[in-house]
Amino acid sequence: MRIKVAGLVAGLAASLAYSTSAFAQELTIFWAEWDPANYLQELVNEYEAETGVRVTVETTPWQDFQTKTFTELNARGSAYDMVVGDSQWLGAASEAGHYVDLTEFFTKHNLGEVMAPATVKYYAEYPSNSGKYWSIPAEGDAVGWSYRKDWFEDPKEMEAFKAKYGYDLAPPKTWAEMRDIAEFFHRPDENRYGIAIYTDNSYDGLVMGVENAIFSYGGELGNYETYEVDGIINSEENVKALEMYRELYGFTPPGWAKTFFVENNQAITENLAAMSMNYFAFFPALVNEASNPNAKSTGFFANPAGPGGAQFAALGGQGISVISYSENQEEAMKFLEWFIKDETQKRWAELGGYTASAAVLESDEFQNATPYNKAFYETMFKVKDFWATPEYAELLIQMNQRIYPYVTAGEGSAKEALDALAADWKATFEKYDRYKQ
Repeated sequence: MRIKVAGLVAGLAASLAYSTSAFAQELTIFWAEWDPANYLQELVNEYEAETGVRVTVETTPWQDFQTKTFTELNARGSAYDMVVGDSQWLGAASEAGHYVDLTEFFTKHNLGEVMAPATVKYYAEYPSNSGKYWSIPAEGDAVGWSYRKDWFEDPKEMEAFKAKYGYDLAPPKTWAEMRDIAEFFHRPDENRYGIAIYTDNSYDGLVMGVENAIFSYGGELGNYETYEVDGIINSEENVKALEMYRELYGFTPPGWAKTFFVENNQAITENLAAMSMNYFAFFPALVNEASNPNAKSTGFFANPAGPGGAQFAALGGQGISVISYSENQEEAMKFLEWFIKDETQKRWAELGGYTASAAVLESDEFQNATPYNKAFYETMFKVKDFWATPEYAELLIQMNQRIYPYVTAGEGSAKEALDALAADWKATFEKYDRYKQ
């Protein structure tokens, strides 16, 4: 009770200090329904205790998140003051005037250096390399890997693996090693399989999975400044990366042609696969014995390097933006000033959120806090992302349509799929006059 009263008094004092005019006592942040949103609600409860301003994190299931957000934005509604939106929304939301320009805020607080560089580039800046910012990196995330340590560290398995492949069985440092390990543990007769990868083609699951291979094979999706794609999305590096992804699909459990984050955690918890791809945001469930009976035997590693030594990963996570139609923009900006403070970012990480603060990520305290934070730290400084142009949804659909039949059914070749995709994307950019800009 004493703490509550003290917090209330402190909140009233802070509110008076902040007040230059009548301001809102409530803010609403919109996000998807998942554990990080719950962690954020815990965090903002502390903001209310400090300032007296109530902040509510309103959520909706992931499958409705994009539609519900843009329905509200296109209606210029004021239901939400801020949104923790997907990185690929930056172009659509900023060009349509839905997001408040945060460039001055970014410069004032030197966020280009305070936050991990890759998170600034992909969560906040649009157009690419423009120096214009529309979000504050909020929930850092990327794709990493979990694996069954007990399988890897079994002496008989280690001996058999070395006899077959000529090197020690250990978390893979390259995609070639990952392919060997997946093959080694792929034993359908034992109901044991090599690897679980993303294959769901309804949004960005399969695309992000393939991006992990493309970026680490030294490839790119295109030139985000000139919109050039031919010779880039269908480059030799990307063809080899897609061929590798298709090969790994051959070592997945049966029925693995429509899988995403839920199934990939189940691959570990239900003893199906030796290794599993997933967002770091879903790894807390794998170290919890209540949700993973193999928690003590589950390890983690960052996305391995490609054949040329490049090592990148597909970006997940989101930045937080102020909605242009909010009636409480002044208060929302004050909240962001609190959110970016070092102590707030440290607390955010303690609660389970994935901070993008470079200082927190680099600290030993953060890296040793969980079995996967070290891999997360290593990953967040080498992430890349999908197109953030307003037509990103069309590009996403086209990529899914071209690569899904090849990956899951072996239709055609990787080169044919990517050549067709290059033509699709070029036509899309021509439709939106991107080459004339």
